[in-house]
Amino acid sequence: MFNRRSLLKSGIAATAALATAPVFDRRAWAAPRRDEEDRILVVVELSGGNDGLNTVVPHGDDAYYRQRPTIGIKADELLRLDDEFGFNPGMLGFERLWRSGDLAIVHGCGYEQPSYSHFTSMAYWHTGVPGGGDEFGWLGRLADALGENGGAGAELLINIASAQSLAVKSRRHTPVVFDDPERFQRRAFHSQQALMARIDPADGNAARAYLNDVAKSALGASVRIRKAWSDYRSPVDYGIAPMDLPKVAACIGAGLPARIYHVAFRNNAFDTHVQQSALHRRLLSYACDGIHGFIRDLERLGQADRVVVLVHSEFGRRVPENTNLGTDHGTANLMFLAGKPIKGGHYGKSPSLTQLTDGENLVHTVDFRRVYATAIDGWMQPGAASTVLKGRFEPLPAFF
Repeated sequence: MFNRRSLLKSGIAATAALATAPVFDRRAWAAPRRDEEDRILVVVELSGGNDGLNTVVPHGDDAYYRQRPTIGIKADELLRLDDEFGFNPGMLGFERLWRSGDLAIVHGCGYEQPSYSHFTSMAYWHTGVPGGGDEFGWLGRLADALGENGGAGAELLINIASAQSLAVKSRRHTPVVFDDPERFQRRAFHSQQALMARIDPADGNAARAYLNDVAKSALGASVRIRKAWSDYRSPVDYGIAPMDLPKVAACIGAGLPARIYHVAFRNNAFDTHVQQSALHRRLLSYACDGIHGFIRDLERLGQADRVVVLVHSEFGRRVPENTNLGTDHGTANLMFLAGKPIKGGHYGKSPSLTQLTDGENLVHTVDFRRVYATAIDGWMQPGAASTVLKGRFEPLPAFF
């Protein structure tokens, strides 16, 4: 997984080590990293079940074209990665990240006894507990692990959406949830605004004190987020539909204390059962351009070494195309890790296209919680993954 970027970093680090230390120190070869307390994770959800086989196309495998004689993407149309894989032609943003070494592709992600229901499968991905689910989301539990000394007002979690995701539901931390930052405030009739803004003393009542902390956090967060957005100006092109990522950049650039962000493609857009090809290419272009623009904007803001982006969907699609020139709900899928701290390349094993399940689906090769564990132990809070994920999952070596 060597590329120009990693070689340059290794060379620079090695020169510094030789100049300052008589004994070889392997840490000198690593890219500079921020303190753990300063790192940020942004989770991007491609809702609807993205078709992984037409995202990173295994053009080197003839079985792909036998299974998809009509919607299979020809090798000469792909953004070629190597002799085995190529990106969908709409993924110019990800191709740029790949070439700069800032993108990791994890193949074959899934879980045992997969569900084909959007709602059930997404609940498993949101909680990190397939087959059962949990009251709290995996990002909410991560916030609890990060903020052991924090209170309800720590504002570690920001969820940009019209409604709160289960992924950010936390036992101890109240997520900040908003859609339009210009209108982010507690809803009330005009005559009730003064009452909504008033916070009465707790007078020793623990429950009221907790609610007061939540109210203060909400009031303060709404002011800070509205100001962050009003102050935000960027020359960076995020493409046509950037998935709320400019709002995340505005919050990070303004110095908000949040360390976990969650955004999603709206309205199950990736549920491509009919006439998939043109729509899927367009959706991927929106997502990849948005994520590429976000990372370039972080560079402009001097924040790129603080942030890692994790991209997932609730399931993949069946291997064969359907009669409507689309694909139906499936199992194993791709996940992505993007950002300056990432060691770009392929991870995991690509599932076989000939040894399928009874429903003509892929057999997963990587438990998706290994990617979560990679983000937790490799980036956010080393050693916390087993507690957050309620089990031990081996991280992937995706960080410098």
